[in-house]
Amino acid sequence: MKKWVIGSLVGAVIVFVWQALSWTFIGVHAGEEKYTPAQDQILSTLASSNLEDGMYMLPNVKPGASMDEHQDLVKQNEGKPWAWVVYNNKMNIGMTGPMVIGFIVDLILVILLISILVRGGLPSFMGIFSGAIAVGVFTFLWGPYMERNWYNVPWSVIQGHLVDAVVAWGLCGLWLAWWLRKPVNVSQV
Repeated sequence: MKKWVIGSLVGAVIVFVWQALSWTFIGVHAGEEKYTPAQDQILSTLASSNLEDGMYMLPNVKPGASMDEHQDLVKQNEGKPWAWVVYNNKMNIGMTGPMVIGFIVDLILVILLISILVRGGLPSFMGIFSGAIAVGVFTFLWGPYMERNWYNVPWSVIQGHLVDAVVAWGLCGLWLAWWLRKPVNVSQV
């Protein structure tokens, strides 16, 4: 149990630190947050539209619209611009809450990864490492890649997520493969 606790905590720190670095200093997600000189005009227009906080797909049909109305909207707008807009009425620069939640999520994910990996006995070093990479790739394919597939999201928007999936879970997998396979000294238990 001690191995699981220490393995999970250190694994979560590894994933968390990689995420922090990839979003800040390394710039892995630079293609995801592009700049436009029209940002003040766009924000002013959005603010004057009295939107609630949320994510909007533009264009879209009103709630309760029929399939015919939906199909008509698609036909009318084929080949025209569209957008996803995530809108918040107030910018909150506080990072404590998101960072705590992010670490807790990483911890839960590493605990789940360990529980999956050790079912039926402890796999080899390569089994643990490749299992961790598989979990990272699985999460990428299920999340960001499927968004790209369904909504034609540009590759530049999601490529950072693939890098994160492979690097973060690869580093975590290396740690777990070393730590979980490390012999236990019975006198220290």
